[in-house]
Order: sequence, then structure tokens, then C-alpha cells
Amino acid sequence: MFNRNRCLQKVAAIASISLVAGCSVFSDGNSDSEGPIVVGTTSAPSTLDPAAAWDGSWELFRNIYQTLLAYPSGATTPQPDAAEKCRFTDSSNRTYRCKLRSGTKFADGHALNAQAVKYSIDRIRDINAPSGPAGLLGSLDRVQALGDDEVVFHLNKADATFPFVLATPAMSIVDPDEYPAKKLREDTKVYGSGPYRLKSYEEGKQAVLVRNDQYSGFADRKNNAVTIRYFQDSATMVKALRARQIDVTYRGLAAKDIIALQGHDSTDLQLIDGAGTDISYLVFNPKDPWSRNPAVRKAIAQVVDRGAIAHKVYDDTVDPLYSMVPKGLTGHTTGFFDTFGDPSVPKARKILSDAGITQRVPLTLWYTTDRYGSETAQMFQELKSQLEDSGLFTITLKSRPWKTYVVGYQKGEYPVFGRGWFPDFPDADNFIAPFVGEQNALGTPYKTPTITDHLLPDSRGESDRAKVIKEFEEAQQILVDEARLLPLWQGRQYVAASDDVSGGERALDPSTIMMMWELHRKTSW
Repeated sequence: MFNRNRCLQKVAAIASISLVAGCSVFSDGNSDSEGPIVVGTTSAPSTLDPAAAWDGSWELFRNIYQTLLAYPSGATTPQPDAAEKCRFTDSSNRTYRCKLRSGTKFADGHALNAQAVKYSIDRIRDINAPSGPAGLLGSLDRVQALGDDEVVFHLNKADATFPFVLATPAMSIVDPDEYPAKKLREDTKVYGSGPYRLKSYEEGKQAVLVRNDQYSGFADRKNNAVTIRYFQDSATMVKALRARQIDVTYRGLAAKDIIALQGHDSTDLQLIDGAGTDISYLVFNPKDPWSRNPAVRKAIAQVVDRGAIAHKVYDDTVDPLYSMVPKGLTGHTTGFFDTFGDPSVPKARKILSDAGITQRVPLTLWYTTDRYGSETAQMFQELKSQLEDSGLFTITLKSRPWKTYVVGYQKGEYPVFGRGWFPDFPDADNFIAPFVGEQNALGTPYKTPTITDHLLPDSRGESDRAKVIKEFEEAQQILVDEARLLPLWQGRQYVAASDDVSGGERALDPSTIMMMWELHRKTSW
């Protein structure tokens, strides 16, 4: 990881993102004399309805909706936002009570009360959208509204991670008068209570955010308006940054653009980099006759060269990953390396021959064209080359834009497909639980009762997460042994910005979601 700690300079600056404190800058803290802050990203929302999204749509949700708990700048654990206070009221971590802030309202002026909170959470489970976040609420039994300002969450089992779940944008509170209880809202209107209200939205193009005067929460807004522009690729986005058409870029910077921004040709730009917890991995579909075979999956795990992918495709702007739990989180292991070691074609051939497979294995690998950065296609070409060069596989590559890609993997159409994961919350649980069980974030059921019925429940009964390392290590080894999921790399977080914009070093929460309210223009150097 880069580890450069210094205040941003007018030349191309590289500074570690700090969740504790940022460098001081000259600013009036709320200057919009030159218009809104314009942020570019390649990660467009798939929906505007929180009940339908367990994906990067959360980046927009964080800024226009509100949750009971969230992460103020500098916090690493959830703190009250729409709530005034929240806590477990029993020693078994099964009853969680929140008292709401007094007088909180939605942007349309309607009251945000306990009934609205209950309605929003119940709605997620009642709709149970295929791409929605209902899977995060597996430990929830029922929600109880006590009057207008208290909500009690009754859990069906101990779950010390439940406050982290409530802090995800998935649990955004919606106005009951505007969102139907049993179906998704499909237009471009949003009725939230976040720091901003959504003034206008053009799918795949831009979201215009303006200050929500009804907002009551912890966010100290340092700007009055933000426009988010959605790009198809990094090159176009960075070109817009250099042309001063946008002020900040986030999500989707290509390796070659990162390298260029680190160079001396970017004297009017700054690049902020830091440790990330986003991961890239392959998913094997058990419905496919080849992918369901453990020997095929393990042979692929034996052949794939993560180091070559990180170096040749990403110019070492990502790090090889040998576990679904990334480095930096309590419980991380290197299970795939410990089990398979360095890439080895002879070992992979033996795995297949021991299973009676002597022919080339035909597989189709799918990826999305517009979600995880411009190098995705190159990465899959590299995977194809590695697997075919082994003489053991015949690989066909196919791709789709994200919106139709999601539908395809939820229907089980892809034998092997690529996914990325930006954490819901910074805990090892969130790199295991979302991918296992009958209902999961992949739309591909993964029955593993040792993990779902024992290891995860046992770990959730312990508030001190350092005491559950053993459970997470065992769970990760099961994932290695079954090889249903194949981790490839762990990313770093990069924010590129014009030299007159500050706040980027404080704008990412522990889930690496951008808090747009931290961005502001500098008045002078």
C-alpha cells in the first residue's frame, strides 16, 4: 500500500486517505461561488429504490437518503444519524433499540418517525427483490414501533453486526406516503431525508443533488450542491477532469490513468490514494455441468496467476488476493495460497486426471462491461490466456452491460462470472455471509451449513470481533476447499481531483462510499 502522509500540494499530490484526520486547507467551508461540485464515476445506480439494491447504487443513496446509523467522517463504527441514540438492551445481542431525533422530516416535509422506519425495513423483506438487500436482514425477526420516536428490532438470534447492517444505505428510510409497501418504485423521483435531495436524474448520465433544507443529522455539509456524472470508461472521465468539466473522479479509474495522474504531467490535479477493501472474484455456477465439478474449480484455482493479473493488467495498482476476506480486516487469511501455492499446470492437470477428466474443459466466462473499471475486459482476456495456455481449458468470453448482466446471473445463465464487492460494512462477516446461503447477493444459492448455521451465528454472538478470528479462519478454509468463489485481487481507493477542491481525503466512509458533503472548493492556497 502507498503510505504517504502529507498535506496536499498544488503539484500532483498523493496522500493517504485517513479516516481519523485530514490535512488542513484554506477554505470558507461552504463556498459554491463557482457552481456545484461535479463528481465523475463509472458506477451508475441500477435503481433509485433502496429495496431493490444490494450494489453500487448505495453510493447515491448515502447522500440522498438517511439511515438510523451511519459513519461521520473519522468514525470506524456506526454512529447515530436519523437516530439520536441506539443500543442493545440485552446481554444476548438480540434486542436493539433506537430513539429517533426529534422533528426529523423527509425532504417533502413529511415526518420521519418510528412508523416510517418500521415501514421501510418491513418493505425490504415484503418486496424481497431478487437484487435487493433482504439477505442482510436474516437475523431480524420483527420491527416494533413504540410511539413516534422509538423503534425496537427483535432479532431471531444474537447478531453483534446488526448495527453495521442498519448503517448500510440498504436500510435507507423512505416516506411511506410515497413508496408502495409491496412493490418497487420505478420512476426517477426520490423522497428521502438525507443531506441532499435529488433535484433531477438522467439514467446513466447524471444525478443533480441540492441541499436538503429539511435535513437533520450529523453531516456537516461543506457545499450546497453536487452533480454526479456517470461515465462509461476511465479515459473519458479523466479527460473531463483535465478539461475542468468535472472536479473529482471516483470509482473506475483505470490503472494507466492512475499512473499518469501520479506523474509530472498533472500539476493542476491531485491524486489521493489509500488502502481499500473492495475485491474482485469469480463465481462458479453449480447448475453448470462443468462448474459444478469441484475438480474443475480447483484446477482453475491452481492455474490462475493473480500476480500476473495485478502486474500486467492493473500495473500493480491492485494487490493479489488469496482469501475472500481482504487484508486489513480482522480474520484475513491467505487460504488459497496456503492450499494451492504458486500457479502450477502439472498440479492442475493431476487434479483433473484424478477426477477422470482428460479432455479440455469448455467454459464460458462472463463479465460486465461498465461496472468494475476499464480493465475488466483485459483481465478476462488474461484469465482466458492463462487457462488456455495450460492446455486444460477452452474458454469463451461473453459480456453484458451491468443492468442486463445482473438479470443474467440472477437467472443462473452464466457458468462462471466475475463480480466485484464493495463492503456493506468493515467486518470479515461481510465478506462471507453475503455470498452463502439460499438467498445471497449473487443470486446463486450456496448451501454451506457449517458456515451459515454454526460459524457465522457463533461469531455474531460476540461483540468483540477480535475474539472470533478462529470462526472466520475456519469459514474461509471451507470456501477454499469448495472453491465455489475464487478471489483475484484487492483494490486500493483512488480519488482524483482538481487542485482547487478539498475534502477528498475525508470523503470516504469505512465502506468506501463517498460522502459528497465533505467536498468543497478552496478559496486560496
